[in-house]
Amino acid sequence: MDGTALYEAVAAIFVAQYRDIPLDIGQVITISITATIASIGAAGIPQAGVVTMVIVFTAVGLPLEDISLILSVDIILDRIRTMINVEGDSIGAGIVNRLARKYLAAYDQEQLEDIEMGDATEHAHSSNDDVPPKYGDILDKKTPNNINATKPTSSSWENAGYDHESVSTPL
Repeated sequence: MDGTALYEAVAAIFVAQYRDIPLDIGQVITISITATIASIGAAGIPQAGVVTMVIVFTAVGLPLEDISLILSVDIILDRIRTMINVEGDSIGAGIVNRLARKYLAAYDQEQLEDIEMGDATEHAHSSNDDVPPKYGDILDKKTPNNINATKPTSSSWENAGYDHESVSTPL
């Protein structure tokens, strides 16, 4: 979404400057808002920036035939837009992960306390193996006491049933 919104705004301002059409501050704000809103609906559609650019051009009265000026470089710009979109999504996912880690760890702790504080007769037959691992343990790659973590002792070739002598490498 970020890349498409930037692309449409820059393209509209480029066409306005190319045609010597003056833009006041209200039109620039209209371009920004319209490009942002139009890019939200076009996030998952390839080459949708060209289609939604019609909305942006119409909002400020730019000639639609000048979209053809942008089409010649759109393939290259589409790759750059995709890169910006992926980077923005990755940063957002990292922020959510960082914020959610604290809350989910606290939630897991509350759930474990509720299980431990529950009816003793209900949980008398259960062992530590019935308790799921904590979210923080999974994220930190720690293993709880009830999981046997062992490293594999053989290679993937040996696990597949091959021995070193029967596998030949191409020259």
